[in-house]
Amino acid sequence: MDYLNVPGPIVLNKNTYNLTWSSHPSANYYKQEYLGAKEKIDRYNKMVMMEVLIGDAKPLDLATAKINELKQMKQTNPIVNYDVFQKNGEILLDFLLSENTADGKISILERNVYRYKAFTDKNGNKGVILLAASERSYGSEADSFLVNLKKNKSALMNAVGAFTIPEMSIKK
Repeated sequence: MDYLNVPGPIVLNKNTYNLTWSSHPSANYYKQEYLGAKEKIDRYNKMVMMEVLIGDAKPLDLATAKINELKQMKQTNPIVNYDVFQKNGEILLDFLLSENTADGKISILERNVYRYKAFTDKNGNKGVILLAASERSYGSEADSFLVNLKKNKSALMNAVGAFTIPEMSIKK
């Protein structure tokens, strides 16, 4: 179900994404995930997410909470790394994390770009929207993923930062 009434498909960084999964886990929180035609939710390479939190929270509040989570993760995982950028009251958080096997090898390497923005929908609901792009590699693909990331680091960040977040009206 499209809780946010976002016209689709979403095109980001020359890739097309369709709504694949949505959730409304609490009265003021909505989450939607978008994948390319050949992607699978449990083992994707590229995903776009839109999340909305209705209420008094500000973009900086949510970004700070995520940064604190990343700092905690970094204590036990040296791969975790992040950069933060602010512009016009919006926060852009670019971060890398991994899931490792028991012997310390990387099983999933994930890069995310999160954009936090204050919003008011067509019905007057106020809150924060998160537009997120996620890219993953699995197992032995990690090295080539990192090489590609170094070469093209700014492309995804610029695409997420420049993306025009569509007007939405939340279905309750």
